[in-house]
Amino acid sequence: MTSPTKVIIYTDGACDPNPGPGGWAALLRYGSHERVLTGSDAQTTNNRMELTAAVQALDALTRPSQIDFYTDSQYLRKGITEWLPGWRARNWRRKGGALANVDLWKALDGSIQMHRISWYWVRGHAGNPNNERVDRLARQSIPER
Repeated sequence: MTSPTKVIIYTDGACDPNPGPGGWAALLRYGSHERVLTGSDAQTTNNRMELTAAVQALDALTRPSQIDFYTDSQYLRKGITEWLPGWRARNWRRKGGALANVDLWKALDGSIQMHRISWYWVRGHAGNPNNERVDRLARQSIPER
């Protein structure tokens, strides 16, 4: 049996203004290979773009992988590592009511199932070259109004 592919992923989402037109980007690295993914939405929020980047990055992988996943979004990192089990247990609701972006949280929950993922928060705009790169790509992906 082969061991899982080791993948490093950096993602970011951007919106200008928030809410408004948005873009997202993902950088996937495995071995000597690199893949960049980007996309946009004409009317969205920064949080939706952060989640979309994560879903798109994970869905681009074709086999189970061991992933180091880096994001500058506490919303994404805490949501996936702390809050998700409670949302699942409450039928995709928060303690206080409706869960924002439930469609993307459900998609992300499905996307993580076949992987072993370590989630890392990296401070945005603090000089991490890969985070700066996906930030730049996400901002460049925002559609013109």
